[in-house]
Amino acid sequence: MENSNIIKIAQDLSIKESQIDKVLELTAEGNTIPFIARYRKELTGNLDEVQIKAIIDLDKSLMALADRKATVLAKIEEQGKLTPQLRTAIEEASKLADVEELYLPYKEKRRTKATIAREAGLFPLARLILQNSKALEQEAENYVTEGFETVDKALAGAVDILVEAMSEDNKLRSWTYNEIWTYSSLTSSLKDQEKDDNQTYQIYYDFSEPVSKIQGYRVLALNRGEKQGILKVSFEHNIDKMIRFFEVRFKERNSYIDEVISQTVKKKIVPAMERRIRTELTEAAEDGAISLFSENLRNLLLVSPLKGKMVLGFDPAFRTGAKLAVVDQTGKLMTTHVIYPVPPAGQAKIEASKKELAELIKTYQIEIIAIGNGTASRESEAFVAQVLKDFPEVSYVIVNESGASVYSASELARHEFPDLTVEKRSAISIARRLQDPLAELVKIDPKSIGVGQYQHDVSQKKLAENLDFVVDTVVNQVGVNVNTASPALLSHVSGLNKTISENIVKYREENGQIKSRAEIKKVPRLGAKAFEQAAGFLRIPDAKNILDNTGVHPESYKAVEKLLALLEIKDLDESAKAKLQAVSIGQMAEQLELGQETLKDIIEDLLKPGRDLRDDFEAPVLRQDVLDISDLEIGQKLEGTVRNVVDFGAFVDIGLHDDGLIHISQMSKTFVKHPSQVVSVGDVVTVWVSKIDKERGKINLSLVDLRELS
Repeated sequence: MENSNIIKIAQDLSIKESQIDKVLELTAEGNTIPFIARYRKELTGNLDEVQIKAIIDLDKSLMALADRKATVLAKIEEQGKLTPQLRTAIEEASKLADVEELYLPYKEKRRTKATIAREAGLFPLARLILQNSKALEQEAENYVTEGFETVDKALAGAVDILVEAMSEDNKLRSWTYNEIWTYSSLTSSLKDQEKDDNQTYQIYYDFSEPVSKIQGYRVLALNRGEKQGILKVSFEHNIDKMIRFFEVRFKERNSYIDEVISQTVKKKIVPAMERRIRTELTEAAEDGAISLFSENLRNLLLVSPLKGKMVLGFDPAFRTGAKLAVVDQTGKLMTTHVIYPVPPAGQAKIEASKKELAELIKTYQIEIIAIGNGTASRESEAFVAQVLKDFPEVSYVIVNESGASVYSASELARHEFPDLTVEKRSAISIARRLQDPLAELVKIDPKSIGVGQYQHDVSQKKLAENLDFVVDTVVNQVGVNVNTASPALLSHVSGLNKTISENIVKYREENGQIKSRAEIKKVPRLGAKAFEQAAGFLRIPDAKNILDNTGVHPESYKAVEKLLALLEIKDLDESAKAKLQAVSIGQMAEQLELGQETLKDIIEDLLKPGRDLRDDFEAPVLRQDVLDISDLEIGQKLEGTVRNVVDFGAFVDIGLHDDGLIHISQMSKTFVKHPSQVVSVGDVVTVWVSKIDKERGKINLSLVDLRELS
C-alpha cells in the first residue's frame, strides 16, 4: 500500500503510521475487526474497534480517490493538455469533488450551445468580445452563418462560448464555493400546506440559517420537506458581490462581457456550487445521523439482561385481544394465551381476563411481566397493575417493542415458531427482549429497532454497514454461549457466517451440547481460520476447562497453564484472585512470552470467569404502579429509562403511553453541545415534569430540578 496513504490516515486520525500499517496488514490476512481489537493489541498499539474500522474505511476511500486521479490524469494526458501545474493540483486534491472540478474543462461533453457555436466558427468572435473591440457589431457580420443567421445570433453564440469557458474556470468556481459556504444562507418557504396535515414542518415555513452554521438534523428535515413537496428550499446569496469579483478580471468591459459574467454566475457556477454544497451538507448530516443511531443502538444492545427470571410477555391490543407468552429462565416458550383485558371487551370479559392472568402468574410462578409499548399499552398497563395488587412480589416493565412485529412476520420467526400466529410470536419476542435484549434484537433489522432519527432519509447502504458493525462489535465484546445462541446471534460472531452458524445449531441438535471449544472444530465448514477468529468469542459455561467460558483465546491456553503453575493456583478461589491481582505484568509477560495487554486481559478474565459486560450497565426500571397524564404535576420528580437520543433532546419512558421529551436546553444548567454528552439509550434517569399538554398527550421533562432553575 502507498506510504502516502498511511501518512494521510495518520494525520487525519492522529494514529501512528506503524499502527496503521499493522492494521492494514492484519486485515489483508483475513482477520476481522473484533479479532484484531481483542487479540492483537500488542501489534496495533491497543486500538479499539472504532479506530480500526476508521483506518480500514479511510484506506478504502483514499484508494478510490487515487484510482480516480489516475483515470483523470490519463484522460487529460491523452488530449495533450496535462501541464505540470495541473498534474500537481490533481495529485494534491484531497476530495473527489475537487478532482472532478479540475477535470471539468477536459471532460467529454454532450453537445451544448457553446459546442455548436464553436463548430460554426464563432470562437474568433468570442475573442473579439474579450478584446473589447470597438467595432464589434460590424465585425460580427463576418461570422453570420447557418444557425446563426443574424449579427445578434452570432454574438449570442460567441457569448455562449465565453460563458462555458468562464464557468469551467477552477479558480472562479473555488472562490464561489468558499463564498457560499462562508456567507450564504440556506432558506425554506412553504410550498403546499395541504401536504403538511400535522404541520410537522411549521418551523421551516419561513426559515433561514447560515450555511456554515446549519445543523445536520435541520438539513435532513429540509430535504424531507422538499421531497414531500411541502417546502421550497433555496439559497440566499450576495449575488452583487459575486458579480463584482468576476468583473475585476477585466480592465475594460462591454455589455457582452457583462452578459457573460451574469450568465456564468447566475446560471452556471452558483447553481453548480449550490448542488455541491447541498450534497456535502447532506452527506455530513447523514454521517451525523448514522453516528447517533449507531451510538443509540450500541447502548440499547448493552442494556443489562434480566437473567434467571420467569417472564410473561404481554403484547397489547384492543379488539383482537392481548397475546401472552410465558418463557422460562432460558427463554424457552412454556405457553401462549389470549385475553381481552381492555375495552371494547365487556366487563365480564375483562373480569375473566384478570382471573386468567392471575392463574398464569400462579401456575408458572411469573416474576416479571413485560408489556409492549404499542397500541393499548397504556390501558393494558393499568389492567396489569390492578392484577398485581394481589401479587406484591411480581413487577412489570414497559418494553420498547419497536421491530417486534418485523421479527414476528420474518422467516426467522416462522422457522422458530411455525405453528404460532404473528401476534403470539411478538409476545415471545417482547418477553425475551427483557431477558436478553442482545440475543433478541439481533434477529431484527437494526433500522426497525426505533432508536434513530431520519433513518429513512440517509444512505441505506451506509446505514446498514454502520449498524451491522455496531451489532458485530457488541456481540463479540459480550461473547456468545455456543450452546444456546440462535443462528442470528452466532452469525455476528467474528469469523462466522450464516451457513456456519446454522451448521453449529444443526450440530447441537444432532450431537447434544458442545462440551469444549476444541469440539467446535468438528462443525462442518468451520475451518482453521474461522475457528481462530471465532473461538475466543464463543463461550461454553459448563465446559470442563474453565477457560472455555472466558475471553481467553485457545492460542493462549498453554501460557495460562504456565501462569497458574508459576503462581501455584489450582482453583480460582479468593486466594487465587489475590495472587493474580498481585502479578507484576511486565515481568510475568516476559516470562510467559506474552504481550502485556494480552496478559492484562487474561488476568481480568480469570478474576471474573463468565463475566457479562452488560452487568455493568443499568437494569430496566421495574414497576408495580401505573401513571396517567392526569396524575402528573409540574415539578413532579420521576424515574425513567432513556428510549431514544436525538439531536435536539432525548425521549424518556416514565410509564406513560408516550415517552416524555427532555429538550437539550433542559439537560443541564450549563451549555450542552449535544444530548449524547449527557444521556445514552438505556440510562435510568431522574427527571422533573416541566410542561404538560393533556390535549396532545405530550410531556416535557427536565434533568435539572425545576427549583434549581427558578
